[in-house]
Amino acid sequence: MPDKQLLHLVIGGELKSLEGAPEFRDLKTVDLVGAFPNYQLALAAWRGKAQQTVDNALMRYFIIHAHRLLDPESDHEHEHDHDH
Repeated sequence: MPDKQLLHLVIGGELKSLEGAPEFRDLKTVDLVGAFPNYQLALAAWRGKAQQTVDNALMRYFIIHAHRLLDPESDHEHEHDHDH
């Protein structure tokens, strides 16, 4: 039986500031990296993008735990050490 899909989105872009909650400088240029069926694949994509943009302190990538928005009960099935 295949693992249950736990949808994760990876997005990134240049932030307005490093202070406070993340806010993108220009939503038109946000990089929609993709949708992934589990945290491990999303983390691999996030790491790749973060490494490519390490020279720009304002360029940040995020993992969005979309399965939590679609099905809040799915969170207890989610196993990882920390959020990004």
